[in-house]
Amino acid sequence: MVKNTGKISQKDVKDNAFLDLIIDSIQDIKGKSIVQIDLRHIPDAPAKFFVITEGESSTQIKAIAHNVYRRVKSEFEGIEGRSEGQIGAKWVLVDFFDVVVHIFDKATRHYYDLEDLWSDGKFKEYQNI
Repeated sequence: MVKNTGKISQKDVKDNAFLDLIIDSIQDIKGKSIVQIDLRHIPDAPAKFFVITEGESSTQIKAIAHNVYRRVKSEFEGIEGRSEGQIGAKWVLVDFFDVVVHIFDKATRHYYDLEDLWSDGKFKEYQNI
């Protein structure tokens, strides 16, 4: 049994700083309807967190993905990641292994409905800027 001491671990601080950077990177390019899903309590989840957002055009979707990837690489040394879906840009995925960022156009986000698929996760929504 793990005792809750009320202290925040170094790992939690790093996770929060990493997620805050990703959210800020999305907001820089005016990503809409940003949702963070905490999957850490779900056995066999593919990542610790999903971050889901949408853009209004393929150009904006690509720009959001590029900004997230660029800022993470420059501000978190040693973090590896990859990006998929740049061609067509209806759904671009930026995968940092523990955190996966999904950037959709509105119709594709509605079609795949990851929020419903992972509804047993813990959700945190961000206001549009």
